[in-house]
Amino acid sequence: MTQTFPLSIIIAARNEEAYIGPCLTALAAAADVPDGPVQVIVAANACTDATVAEARAIEPAFTRRGWPLTVLDLPDGGKLGALAAGEATALGRALVYLDADVICDPDLLAQLARALATPEPRYATGRLAVAPARTAITRAYARFWVELPFVKGGAVGAGLFAMNRPGRARFGPWPRIISDDTYARLHFTPAERIEVPARYHWPMVEGFANLVRVRRRQDAGVLEIARFYPDLPQNESKAPLGKAGLLRLALRDPLAFAVYTAVHVAVRLKKPGDQWTRGR
Repeated sequence: MTQTFPLSIIIAARNEEAYIGPCLTALAAAADVPDGPVQVIVAANACTDATVAEARAIEPAFTRRGWPLTVLDLPDGGKLGALAAGEATALGRALVYLDADVICDPDLLAQLARALATPEPRYATGRLAVAPARTAITRAYARFWVELPFVKGGAVGAGLFAMNRPGRARFGPWPRIISDDTYARLHFTPAERIEVPARYHWPMVEGFANLVRVRRRQDAGVLEIARFYPDLPQNESKAPLGKAGLLRLALRDPLAFAVYTAVHVAVRLKKPGDQWTRGR
């Protein structure tokens, strides 16, 4: 009989040698998950660095606690292909999609497993915490971003999201889209999306130019979904900020407001491209 797991964690990784070790080390130190061990899959795609070796070096830590770690060394690049390869290997009753540069708090996996242990379709994530930035520009931008209604409303899912099998059955193979996390999230109504209390630590890109590049790419991803999947945005739950809310945030932190506004303006000065962009 094939073994099943409460969770399968899929990490699509391309040239993440500096990040995959800490990401996996945090998972190996996680609290026990109800109903059995956790399966961890690193889908390394077209890596030209030591990502695969760094991931395999952590395997003894998982072996000691009886959690299988599989490292796929895929010759072809592309995050969506890596996700599909990870899913083909996954035996979990729920699937967790984790970015290689994210650090999970110890209780997060257990809380996700409990939230998704239902026959009803469900989406879950943790409480997003922006990792400390090195540059003043990114620190200021992040201070404003975390106060936006979309973020404050919870269940953002940037860098980490999960679905149980009935939830994953809501769509077929991953389409060739920019924003896989938004695409997945919008297959669920707000009532079907859960944010558990445990945190995960997600890094923002450093510096003004990188913030503009990534923000432009994110906006293009949202527009792409609206164009090709017009029924999905109805599941969005972003509360409008409004002029009064914007003024309140601006007065609270003028520098953060100025940086955020400058990025916003710069994004609209150039048409977005169609190439994958790293989130940091």
